[in-house]
Amino acid sequence: MGLVITPLQTPRRFNPLAQPLEPSQKLGGRDLVWRFDGGDITCDGGALVLKKLEERTGIVRRFAACFTDYRKADQIEHPLLDLIAQRVFGLALGYEDLNDHDALRRDPMLAVALSKDDLKGEHRRRAQDRGKALAGKSTLNRLELTAPDYDGSPRQKNSDKPETKKIVVDPESIDALLVDLFLEAHPQAPEQIILDLDATDDTLYGNQEGRFYHGYYHDYCYLPLYVFCGEHLLCARLRMSNLDASADSMEELEPLIARIRQRWPAVKIRLRGDGGFCREKLMAWCEREGMDYIFGLAQNERLKKQIAPQMAQAEKQYLETKAPARVFTEFFYATEKTWSCERRVIAKAEHITKGANPRFVVTSLSSQQMPAQELYEKEYCARGECPENRIKEQQLDLFADRTSTGKMWSNQLRLYFSSIAYVLLQTLRRSGLAGTELEKAQCGTIRLKLLKIGAQIRVTVRKVWVSLSSGYPYAALFARVLDALETGRAT
Repeated sequence: MGLVITPLQTPRRFNPLAQPLEPSQKLGGRDLVWRFDGGDITCDGGALVLKKLEERTGIVRRFAACFTDYRKADQIEHPLLDLIAQRVFGLALGYEDLNDHDALRRDPMLAVALSKDDLKGEHRRRAQDRGKALAGKSTLNRLELTAPDYDGSPRQKNSDKPETKKIVVDPESIDALLVDLFLEAHPQAPEQIILDLDATDDTLYGNQEGRFYHGYYHDYCYLPLYVFCGEHLLCARLRMSNLDASADSMEELEPLIARIRQRWPAVKIRLRGDGGFCREKLMAWCEREGMDYIFGLAQNERLKKQIAPQMAQAEKQYLETKAPARVFTEFFYATEKTWSCERRVIAKAEHITKGANPRFVVTSLSSQQMPAQELYEKEYCARGECPENRIKEQQLDLFADRTSTGKMWSNQLRLYFSSIAYVLLQTLRRSGLAGTELEKAQCGTIRLKLLKIGAQIRVTVRKVWVSLSSGYPYAALFARVLDALETGRAT
């Protein structure tokens, strides 16, 4: 007789779909009714903070001064400053695409932030634009796509046809502005500053100008160069990726450092970067200019042979303790062909769970100025915070990698917009949020907790009423920040 299996009368597992569903509960006996009849309500009530911050600092106004407007003033409805502020504030509020502005142009809160007179667009010239106080995607797109060499000529090249009036930008002025904002953030000259250089990937998904495949990142991308000093952004340069990570870094640094030394002639400058910047040209230039440097150094067989005793010692310690072991040493080293002289190299002989993990750093600092372990652990490894986290902040929170236009120049302009949005929020964090729970928050957190607030806007004859959500959990912080910006206590 075979085995007989009797099925169970009840299922072994709980099946939520098989359970009877209770009828929906009424809210204290009330029916739930929803409609789109709340009037002018926004989720960006914190744009008030951006408005007060701009009034206090003038960052966006100074950025707009780097542009030249060739349009006829009597034929435009959106002044240059309004267009640029709309784009920068939009990025700060989390709107990465120009397409977003076709909806944002109806938002009276953003119009309030831009100090528009006609907050609801009721007096626009064309009937189709009424009810939309701000510029749409097409107007902002024309701003971004204008070539930098346009000179305002009334005629097209090799033609008698009139040229469309455009807005153009002077990139050198923007580069200088980023440095000036950094200098002005310090009430007095510091004794020493550290400039961090870093390159990162900006992945591309189309056939943009300057598109190349990068073997390290395994994708088509740009390779932008960033220069930071702590949290301060001093340079953001878009580059093609078919070049070395250090390419043009000296050329970018020369005017930047000259501007710093013009203001702070006695300041000591130190450069810091990963192994991509360990190049003879850059190190020799630092030595000629009297600047110190700390750069990562790619390992090779000669270097690993040099620290073989220390690696054996680290491995022995690891086997005894089963914990990662580090042994530091230093020596003078020169490549066989590329370096012009011997330089001090710091070596970290480390053994971890995965095995040997040697690392090398080259520096102009002497052992008297800084011992090997301190130099590696406290100075070089600080790169993890600045610039690496700051670059992530700009790319992830402020959309610096939104480089989807066809031309490389217009993508550089988008990087400039993102950079100014970063400077704006970094200024808010450094000054307006100092001493609060958000003083070290990233830009995305600042946006979420301080800028994304539900608010109702009502426009009367004499007042604009902004009624913020009564349930907003950071009301006290918001009031404190706004008061500091209005009274000038935030610097």
